[in-house]
Amino acid sequence: MHNLLQGKRGIITGALDENSIAWKVAERAKEEGAQFVLTNAPVALRMGKINELAEKCDATVIPADATSSEDLVTLYEQSTEQLGGKLDFILHSIGMSPNVRKKKDYGNLNYKWFLQTLDISGISFHKMLQVAEKQDALNEHASVVALSYIAAQRVFPDYGDMAQAKAVLESIARSYGYRLGQSKNVRVNTISQSPTPTTAGTGIKGFDGFLNYAEKMSPLGNASALECADYIISLFSDLTRKVTMQNLYHDGGFSATGITKEVIEMFENQE
Repeated sequence: MHNLLQGKRGIITGALDENSIAWKVAERAKEEGAQFVLTNAPVALRMGKINELAEKCDATVIPADATSSEDLVTLYEQSTEQLGGKLDFILHSIGMSPNVRKKKDYGNLNYKWFLQTLDISGISFHKMLQVAEKQDALNEHASVVALSYIAAQRVFPDYGDMAQAKAVLESIARSYGYRLGQSKNVRVNTISQSPTPTTAGTGIKGFDGFLNYAEKMSPLGNASALECADYIISLFSDLTRKVTMQNLYHDGGFSATGITKEVIEMFENQE
C-alpha cells in the first residue's frame, strides 16, 4: 500500500455487498489510510451487508436517501462531525431503474418510473454536490467521483432508461466540475466502467452474454470491481489534481475498439 489517502476524509455511497464497486473502494480507501462514512438509502441498508463493511473499515454508517436534500444535509453535518473535519472525497455509486427492474420495454416505459430513474441515478448527484457546496462541506482540492456507463453515449437496448440517467450524471459532472473547480479547486469526474457482475449489474437482461462479448471486445479484458476501485483511489489522491470534468473510460479498451479478431471468430463459428 502507498498511503495515498493518508489523513483524508470522505463519504462512500452505495456499498451493498462484497460484489459492489463501492465495497471495494471502501476496502481500498481504508488500506490507503482514509477515514470515511458509509451511506445508503434505508431500504438498501436493510437488503445489504453494509454493517459488516463498516466493522471491517472502522467506519460509521449514516442512512440517507440521496434524492432527499434534507437527508443529505444531515449526512454532511454528521459526517464532518464524525470525521472531525471537511471532506476530501465523495463516491456517488447510486443507480436504480424501476423500468429496468420490472423489464419494461423501452417503447413502453412507465413515465412516473422514468422520473424516478432520473432522480435516483442522475439528479441525486446534483443534490449531493449542491448540498455539499451550500454546507461548505468540501476541502480545497477535494475529489468527487460518480460511476457511469458507456450507454450514456451508445445504445445498449436492455439498459433502458438508465442510459438517459447516466447522460444526466455525466453532464452534471461537467457543470458542477466547472463551478467547484473555480471556487475550491474541487475535481468532479465520472467513470465508465466495464460491465461488472455486481448485484445491480447482473439484474439486467442478457448480462452474462454481454459480459462475454465485452471481454472479447476489450484488448485488456474487462476491468474488475477491484481494478475500478484502484482507479477511483487514484482519482481521490493528490496525484490527479488537474483531472476534472471528465468521463473516464475504465473498460480495458472497449470504448476505443471497433472490432476484434475474437469477436469475428465468435460469429464465424456460429455460421
